[in-house]
Amino acid sequence: MYEPIRTKSVHTMAAAPEIPHRSREEELDIRLAGHLTALLTVTDELHALAVQAGDTAEGAALDGAALATAADHIAEQVARLTGGRYPLRAEPTGGDPSRIPALQQRAHTLAGNALAVATSRNDAAATALTSERLAAHHTPLPDLATA
Repeated sequence: MYEPIRTKSVHTMAAAPEIPHRSREEELDIRLAGHLTALLTVTDELHALAVQAGDTAEGAALDGAALATAADHIAEQVARLTGGRYPLRAEPTGGDPSRIPALQQRAHTLAGNALAVATSRNDAAATALTSERLAAHHTPLPDLATA
């Protein structure tokens, strides 16, 4: 009643031994290193803005020394995940201190993404670091009742 399929299955071709495959752990390492590298870039940018803003209202909300220390810890985690290769760090652009709230929100989102992957791979060190960064970049939402 049914004619047999005469072509090779795509699933058979994907399982070919000559095609390199990564394990789930390797994929999670790559993903976590990517999220942490993005978080490192935003942290470096926030640090540059904190130093530039100094004693202004925007700069007072950031602790430059804490951001520098956090950036170093993030870089160490990326190096651990990538086999000892430290990430390249771009020169922060600095710029307008009014970008600080948007960068804080971006850092919070990136820390949350990294936390999800770190939790998935049961990495205690990365989970602790990303939880700390998630709390550090938490910005309370405005009260809509008073707005």
